[in-house]
Amino acid sequence: MKKHSASIMSGEQESDGGWRKTFWDPEKKQFLGRTGESWLKISVFYVIFYAFLCGIFIGSILVLLMTLSVYKPKYQDKIVPSGLSFLPYATNFEIIFKKDDPSSYESYVKSLKKFIEQYNDDKQTDDMKYENCGAFPKPYIERGELESNASQRKSCRFSRSELQGCSGEIDTTFGFKEGKPCLIVKLNRIIGEIKYFGFAGRGGFPLQYYPYYGKMLHPNYLQPLVGIKFTNLTMNRALSVECRVYGSSYEKDSRHGLFYTYASNVLVSI
Repeated sequence: MKKHSASIMSGEQESDGGWRKTFWDPEKKQFLGRTGESWLKISVFYVIFYAFLCGIFIGSILVLLMTLSVYKPKYQDKIVPSGLSFLPYATNFEIIFKKDDPSSYESYVKSLKKFIEQYNDDKQTDDMKYENCGAFPKPYIERGELESNASQRKSCRFSRSELQGCSGEIDTTFGFKEGKPCLIVKLNRIIGEIKYFGFAGRGGFPLQYYPYYGKMLHPNYLQPLVGIKFTNLTMNRALSVECRVYGSSYEKDSRHGLFYTYASNVLVSI
């Protein structure tokens, strides 16, 4: 009986000692199966290995950055043609309001006012930043190559008064109060050449406002705007409006549809 008890105690001790030895073996002086020298060697190896990987990664990034231009995108073959956008901003591209309820169109008016402020005449008085490009469509105004020098380019003045009834200068509600709302259409900023927009005898975006040189060289750039005023809307009936811009660089993409259009619904209630 005593012999049996002693063997059980011995087994427990061996089992306990085996569990402890997985972490520290006092006989071989090993921690987790490795000596101090072995841990030092493998630590140095992994430090050098990961430092080498980090060096390759950082070096690749630096080489890539050296090939990039700060003025324009390096690869432009996958850049879609610039699309149209309009103001006021509207949820789901639907403008719905009651002409006798100012609160129903207050957000639209605020959106237009905030955007149009940058086109005030008093903000375009600096002749070092702005120039008169004429009231009629003209060809490009050559301002040099994108990376020819680091000097900032002048921007064409565009007065909000050009929008006439949609300028918000006389009618501060942009026609919403009368049930004749305005939309302001703009072309998203494009770096580089735009070959042609509009048709002879029809309204469009004048070419003298292009090309755009980017934020660094063209920080005061003002996009030309087109104002659309709806003067004969039928009350309580939705009107679907689609605007398009035409040019040789604008093509239909089978995966993404038409990049150069936008559609909006306008509904006016009594």
